[in-house]
Amino acid sequence: MPTETWWNLPSEKRQRVTRAAMIEFGKRGFSAGSLNVIAREAGIAKGSLFQYFDDKLDMFTTISEAGVQTIRDAAIDGVDVENDEFFPALRRIVRNWLTFFSTHPVERGFAYAAGNEVDAEAGAAVRSVTSAHFVSELTPLVKGADARGEFAPGAAVDQVIAMVVLLLRHFDKAPFYPHVDPVLDLTDKRPAEVERIALELVDALERAYGRPRRRTKTRP
Repeated sequence: MPTETWWNLPSEKRQRVTRAAMIEFGKRGFSAGSLNVIAREAGIAKGSLFQYFDDKLDMFTTISEAGVQTIRDAAIDGVDVENDEFFPALRRIVRNWLTFFSTHPVERGFAYAAGNEVDAEAGAAVRSVTSAHFVSELTPLVKGADARGEFAPGAAVDQVIAMVVLLLRHFDKAPFYPHVDPVLDLTDKRPAEVERIALELVDALERAYGRPRRRTKTRP
């Protein structure tokens, strides 16, 4: 856990340290990320970092938490997770998600590096943070839809959440890094095309889990 000294820092200084850490860890990952570089780029003494955090892992986890909160807020912008219909809300979340990662290279790089961290302890720590945020935001949206009868009979709520998490985690990497997706090859496609493909996958989820819509009879 970060120390009280960290939380007592002026917001601008916390943001400087957070930004410098995101850039460095995003380029080199946790294992190779340099505290010297982070301190230099943040304009502080290296020793100050150990006044803010217990150790390097504590810093990495704290920065991950800050990054995930930023991403989460952007993803659910304009979405009422308690009341919105599920699949229209998911389409908005996907659009928000793609827009955020296409316009925030620092956060994108950090998320990619954190998700591919080779240090087992650091990787597990970050995944626990990101997973908790995913589940906390998606659960009320999915459960509300389930209570309103928006899913097919027998649809498993946990499966829906898992599929959405997989979809989002794929689209914060595949459009921006080569060879992540050997099937759709999203890095060679324009943003509008990437969005179309992402929304088609949401359509596939709706066909799999959504309540079948009644067809209206047409008069001869």
